[in-house]
Amino acid sequence: MTHDTDHHFDPVEYPIDGVLDLHIFPPSEVHDLVPEYLRACREKGILTVRIIHGKGTGTLRRIVHATLESIPWVERYYLAGPGSGSWGATIACLAPSRQK
Repeated sequence: MTHDTDHHFDPVEYPIDGVLDLHIFPPSEVHDLVPEYLRACREKGILTVRIIHGKGTGTLRRIVHATLESIPWVERYYLAGPGSGSWGATIACLAPSRQK
C-alpha cells in the first residue's frame, strides 16, 4: 500500500479564499505555488493573504519570503501577529490588479 498520490493536488480544487496552508503541499512546489495562488487571489480582489508555512526550522518561511520579494505587485509582507499564526504565518499585502 503506497501513499505517493496523497501529495498530488489539483490547483482548481484548492479554495481561493485568502488563506494558503503550505502544509499540504510538497516543499518543492512552494516557489511556483505561492505566486500562482497570490495571482488568483488578486484577480478575485483578495489583497490580504495569509500564507501558513509553520514555524519549524524556518526554511519554508525563508522560501516564502524570498518568493514574495520577487513579486513586484506584493506591496509588503510581515509575520502574522498573535491570533493569526504568529511567526508560523506570513501576511502578504497585494497591489490591486489593474484588470477590469
